[in-house]
Amino acid sequence: MSLNKNNFLIIFFVFNALATLGQEKAANDSILTENLDEVVVTATRTVRQLSSLPLPVTLIPKEQISRSGVTRLNEILNEQTGIVMTPDVTIGGGEGVQIQGIASDYVMVLIDGVPVVGRSSGNLDLSRFAIGNIKQIEVVKGPSSSLFGSEALGGVINIITERPNSDKITGQISHRAASFNNQNSTISLNQRKGKLGYSVFVDRLSTDGFDLTPNQEGQTVNPFFNYTLNGRLYFNVSENLKAFASGRYFLQDFDIPSGTSEERDGNLHLRLDHKLTDKSRFEYEFYYTNYITNEQTVDPINDEILLDNDFDQKLFRPEVRFNHAFRPKNTLTLGGGYNLETLNRSLFADEITFNSQYVFAQYDFRLLDKLNIIAGARFDNHSEYNSQLSPKLSARYDLNPHWAIKGSVGSGFKAPDFRQLYLDFTNASGGGYSVFGKEVEAEGIRRLQANDEVANLAVNPNDLGEPLDAESSVGINLGVGFKKGKLRSDLNFFRNDFENLIDTRILAAKTNGQNVFGYINRESVYTQGLEVDLQYKAFENLNLSAGYQLLYAFDKDKEDAVENGEVFGRDPETLETIRLERSDYFGLENRSRHTLNFKAFYEVPEWGANANLRVVYRSRFGLADRNGNDVLDELDNSFVDGYALVNLSFGKTFYEHYQLQLGANNLLDFQGSNPLATQDNEQLINPGIQLFARLNIQF
Repeated sequence: MSLNKNNFLIIFFVFNALATLGQEKAANDSILTENLDEVVVTATRTVRQLSSLPLPVTLIPKEQISRSGVTRLNEILNEQTGIVMTPDVTIGGGEGVQIQGIASDYVMVLIDGVPVVGRSSGNLDLSRFAIGNIKQIEVVKGPSSSLFGSEALGGVINIITERPNSDKITGQISHRAASFNNQNSTISLNQRKGKLGYSVFVDRLSTDGFDLTPNQEGQTVNPFFNYTLNGRLYFNVSENLKAFASGRYFLQDFDIPSGTSEERDGNLHLRLDHKLTDKSRFEYEFYYTNYITNEQTVDPINDEILLDNDFDQKLFRPEVRFNHAFRPKNTLTLGGGYNLETLNRSLFADEITFNSQYVFAQYDFRLLDKLNIIAGARFDNHSEYNSQLSPKLSARYDLNPHWAIKGSVGSGFKAPDFRQLYLDFTNASGGGYSVFGKEVEAEGIRRLQANDEVANLAVNPNDLGEPLDAESSVGINLGVGFKKGKLRSDLNFFRNDFENLIDTRILAAKTNGQNVFGYINRESVYTQGLEVDLQYKAFENLNLSAGYQLLYAFDKDKEDAVENGEVFGRDPETLETIRLERSDYFGLENRSRHTLNFKAFYEVPEWGANANLRVVYRSRFGLADRNGNDVLDELDNSFVDGYALVNLSFGKTFYEHYQLQLGANNLLDFQGSNPLATQDNEQLINPGIQLFARLNIQF
């Protein structure tokens, strides 16, 4: 099931033109009135009620975050349907977020609508984002490049901070102590006085680290501390002009016995909201962010530097948006902006600069009383790759007040990143292999040849330096929603087809027996499956919810090779070489076929008490091909068994403003071994049971 992109563009624009010409006069929304707090802005870049959207969107409100007792973004995301925090396929590679089976490299993360940076190896470390001052988290699933451009071909996660709404100083002070001497302190202040409002947020997290393998040298996680500082100002210049300014700074320092590791992340965000008329408004936005890491490992015996990795990334982005409401429920959104991005990294020969310009348009309208259509597209012109056009079309039809059908189809893209274009790295401590980005591979090979380090080339010399194309995708979501009384449910089928995915290839063999690696467009993969979400208010004070995802994720070329009988494997018991069947091909690495979640929240108002139970299940998944046939199959020994995480918390309010929370995460004490680790270097996936206590004072 793959769509030709040219045909898709033709269908998209013909449908859009016919829909606009045939538009009828809009009437009042027939959907039942929802809680007014359940509004989202990420899906359309305008304020929309969650229940009326034609797109698959997950909303995580502040109440769900606070009663869970978690303090970091990765922890709360891991409990949502279709969102999985996954270990990297390489040992020590960290953790990434996966949406509908799409890897974290292709998921954009925003704070108040602007992107964060700092992907040194693809993954973005979500544990660095404190969630103590968050109003809600919005997750849009599927391609969103029509509004957000590169990196959003798999989805968007938007962290939305709280706004002050009281003329009195309000806020909270909290401290959370957990196992492994994990200490987290938070202070937040908010006030709205006349035309001026402000918010201040301070968060400190620290731990002594922990060791899951006492028989081995060193700790599994080294001691560290980090600070998050965030200040925001809101000023009503006039009735029609509002200003917003935000500054955020993050500092993290690891205590490493044989080196140093420091991480810094800062940004400045300015926005002007200019209301022209009751129907028209402009938004002017300026954003600057800088992410820096300094990492150095030293040999304690001879003081020789084993690793020196500095990373300094900057992004400056001005953007202008215009919204005009032609009539109720009919809104046109236009926008444009400029990205200037630089990266200075010790693994690069020079500082690298990217720049791009983009424009986007979206029309959100009601073609019929019960039919809502959102049509949009974005054009990106980049200094390093071909221009990209990313259209998207979404529709929702309300069959009656309880049932609705919704669907969307859109394309996304991801530009080749700095690493894939300019990396110039030789691993002196790992046997001497080399990795070159596409823009420097020709020069890198010539340099190695001049030093007599190349035994033979594995590619045609004329092919070196040929440009990489942007990775692209077409995503389809089709679902049905139901809401009546105490029950709310959503069923969504999805399919995402990816083309031109960038993979590594061998450029040459070195005289030391190692290889020289480069990058090339060649992979074509897809993910497909279904998601089910259920919410049920069983009793007045008991809320239940559950979610399930079925996922199939395959490389198309490898799938064809297996079906054609071209792939073989060795039976680990008989050592006999056998031809693989289609059922032997498990699929892409780090994907589970089944994931489940269940949540129960029970409240006793007369006692000021509550209990919150969350269960997350993930079926088995494989981390890498271990038998050398280039596919993850049932004969590989890299599978992690399925497991369930059970988290429980209890809360009690004292004297109106004091809340005490006690809890335990991973009650079943799942740890799990990393099958890629050696017998002498055992690695566990989870540290085991974590107990915590949290005291919160509100004022």
